[in-house]
Amino acid sequence: MTVFILVAGAFTGPHVWRDTAARLTAEGAEVHSVALTGLGRTPADAGEAVDLETHVADVLAVIDSVVAESAGEIVLVGHDYGIHPVLGAADRRARSIARIVHLDAGMPRDGVPALAAVPDQRLREEMAERAAGGGDGWTGGDLPPPARDAWDRWGSTAGLSEAALDGLTALASPQPLGTLLQPLRLTGAVAAVPVTGVLCTGNGPGVEMLQIMVDVGDPGLRSLADARVAFFELPTGHWPMLSCPAELAETLMGAASGGGHRLTPVDDAHTPAHLRPFLLDVPERPRERTGNTDLYLPDGPGPHPAVVFVHGGPVPAEARPTPRDWPTLTGYARQVAGEGVVAVTLDHRLRAVTDYERAAADVADAVERVRADPRVDADRVALWFFSGGGPITADWLTDPPAWLRCVAANYPILAPLPGWGLTGPRFHPVRAVSRAGRLPIVLVRAGRESAEIAATVEEFVTEADRCGADLEIIDVPEGRHGFETLDASDEAREAVHRAVGAVLARLTG
Repeated sequence: MTVFILVAGAFTGPHVWRDTAARLTAEGAEVHSVALTGLGRTPADAGEAVDLETHVADVLAVIDSVVAESAGEIVLVGHDYGIHPVLGAADRRARSIARIVHLDAGMPRDGVPALAAVPDQRLREEMAERAAGGGDGWTGGDLPPPARDAWDRWGSTAGLSEAALDGLTALASPQPLGTLLQPLRLTGAVAAVPVTGVLCTGNGPGVEMLQIMVDVGDPGLRSLADARVAFFELPTGHWPMLSCPAELAETLMGAASGGGHRLTPVDDAHTPAHLRPFLLDVPERPRERTGNTDLYLPDGPGPHPAVVFVHGGPVPAEARPTPRDWPTLTGYARQVAGEGVVAVTLDHRLRAVTDYERAAADVADAVERVRADPRVDADRVALWFFSGGGPITADWLTDPPAWLRCVAANYPILAPLPGWGLTGPRFHPVRAVSRAGRLPIVLVRAGRESAEIAATVEEFVTEADRCGADLEIIDVPEGRHGFETLDASDEAREAVHRAVGAVLARLTG
């Protein structure tokens, strides 16, 4: 028999598991929903200081009870904050645990507090400041639960009915501050326990995007391609036990049986998607490398129009080759240079979603250096963004300069994704497009895009249509995210030709 031990996230308790637990029990599983001290109507003893170790002890007590009374295989499920006490307990009882399930939860590391996993950057900073200063809003060392309209600061509420959101708010408890501030302590024993990740795609990346992130070379994600790690997706927000309990129960049963999708490790037998050949056979062109930029030069003295290609991300600093040498960017650059236009590829410092300000500064600096080159016509420049570089377009859509003749974007992210914690207006192209005026925009849209990115694109298109923006859409119905190295089809090749033609027409027309 499978024994599920369910640990809820911040501000919640065993009540959130009610429907999911009932369905698991109906499938023949044994289920224990852990009551964490100080949460879910489980008060702490008078004067007791509640921290992460308190909650680790709560989970250990349930594990030890199950081991003493049952011969079933234990599957520990941690949702959101709950993964921290789950890992802390599993590290001390690794031989007793058959599997750990990260339910829309991160990858906590030894020595790092749960505060680091809070998605909203401003909220993290606010919590740290108030904790340090004991400011107003804290009662008894507790973090008050979110108001009804503030839950999305902790995770997407997609899929929650009004009744479910009302119930989540009504039954929420203050979160003991020590549980978020005390670092997690792991010996490493937990690394031997098989793991399943349940990805709620309404709140973050799905399997396809995770594979891309592993391929790019993020050292912190290499372990996700281990054979003992599997993944499931649920098309919902951050609280699947409330939005789709039946589907969650089915997924947990599949996880317990060892099912799920496994990522492909980066090795000699697997060429990462972004490093496969460009779909067009484009001749080499002269290239000059200066600092973080490469210039691909056309024939003739110039001055020539220029296209600056801006890669996506985040891309870890350790990634090799760096993005300016990726086949998609070099392929477009060579093709554009062959058409009589200076092409520029650059490496910017988008290492994490908190780095957009720094990356945008890198792009702006590169553009000014390119415009100052005597071989470049400073009054005829286009910017072409890819994937996670999309949010930077907002800087250029907002009151665009006269010399900027076109902004192009391939399979872009056009609004901060749920879980990014970017609540400010700056890197939000959907909000910026109404200020683009007559600036031409060329959007290359992948038909087989991930749902979370496609939603931002559709929101952008809707807003562009509402405000009358000059938007040309080039669809690749069967194209995937990064189709230039994934889908060498006639449809994809035609889309590349059309996109290049559309951008160059704005530059030279």
